[in-house]
Amino acid sequence: MIMPDKMTRNAGFRNRGRSNLALASAAALLLLTCGCRIDVQKGENGKDKNVRIDTPLGGIHVNQDAVSAADTGLPQYPGAHLDTDRQGDKSADIHMGFGDWQLRIKVVRYRTSDSQDKVLAFYKKALGRYGDVIECNGKSPVGSPASTREGLTCNDDGGGDTKLHVDTGDTGGGHDLKAGSKRHQHIVGIDKESDADTTRFSLVQLDLPADSGSSDQTN
Repeated sequence: MIMPDKMTRNAGFRNRGRSNLALASAAALLLLTCGCRIDVQKGENGKDKNVRIDTPLGGIHVNQDAVSAADTGLPQYPGAHLDTDRQGDKSADIHMGFGDWQLRIKVVRYRTSDSQDKVLAFYKKALGRYGDVIECNGKSPVGSPASTREGLTCNDDGGGDTKLHVDTGDTGGGHDLKAGSKRHQHIVGIDKESDADTTRFSLVQLDLPADSGSSDQTN
């Protein structure tokens, strides 16, 4: 998942779904004096699942397990299944908005018995609808291009004043594909816990606020 650095630096999707909900709940306490509305829905395990906080200034909405591949603007890999084998949530939709400051991330995790190379080849083609596609090993480009025409590089993980850290199992530190601009990104991240029998990967749609420090003002 992704949350602003001022709130949390390592809000990784893999095992931190509950942390984001706890964060939203903590934020709610800070906003009580603003006249806000708080709605918390519990999951089957009794833990917070969906959180909605609305105030006169803006709000925070966190919805888990309600995102599909199509919601991220990418197709589901043929034969892939939602990754439900490990702790944490298989998908999330986080929206934080305060006036003109808007942050949105949609993440969904899958697994397949196909190799990582097949998954990467499939999504290189799928990401092509968004323009140039870059391949990253950590923050280093693999081959060319090293950046998209809109200026997105392997070093961009939210960056700028907002300092967002993208961790979708391994985005920002593993093997990723990226397309788009610094503010509007589509990402496919291969999980480090993938092995010879199972490839685990995440699909991400990331929309950063206009003041995130990038020069991308038109995309």
